[in-house]
Order: sequence, then C-alpha cells, then structure tokens
Amino acid sequence: MATKVFDRDTLLDLTVNFIPLFILVFFIVGYTVYNPFGLDSVSRILQYVLLAAPFVLLAILTYLSGKAIATAEKTSTVYMPGGATVDDAEPLEEREDE
Repeated sequence: MATKVFDRDTLLDLTVNFIPLFILVFFIVGYTVYNPFGLDSVSRILQYVLLAAPFVLLAILTYLSGKAIATAEKTSTVYMPGGATVDDAEPLEEREDE
C-alpha cells in the first residue's frame, strides 16, 4: 500500500492555497467558454498568461509548502500553535530519535 504524502492536518493547512487555485481555474474556464474581449490573439494570449502563470506558481508553492509542513511534523518536536517560542512549553509530541 502506498503511503500518503500529506496527512489530514497538512491538507487543512494547505486549504488556504486551494481557494485561490479554484478561483483561477474558474476564470480560465470562464474565459475559454466566453471571450468578452474580442478575438485579438495578443490580448487573448496575455489574458491566459496572466491567469495561468499565477496558477502554476501557486500550485508549485502549495506542493512545496505541503512537503515542508509534512517533513517538519515528522522530524521536529510538535508544540501547540504559537507554543514553540514560549518558555517551558509542553510539547504535544516528542521527536523520535532512531
């Protein structure tokens, strides 16, 4: 059985990036179905570049941040949110040294 790349908590952390991705997909599909700016090819190419470039960059950023979150959760001591900088904070999970 294959292991999961992201667990449930990591996916919840990444939902902040999923919403803009869905908005960009909505506009890409919308402008493909209906072209409100005419048939000028230069403006149409520019329109798709301005929609597709942020989509691709945000998708890459979302994946890389998800990998960083998942790796940090597996290799570091886990504290309550904001608790890592508090003196004498009790960790939720200790780091397991092998």
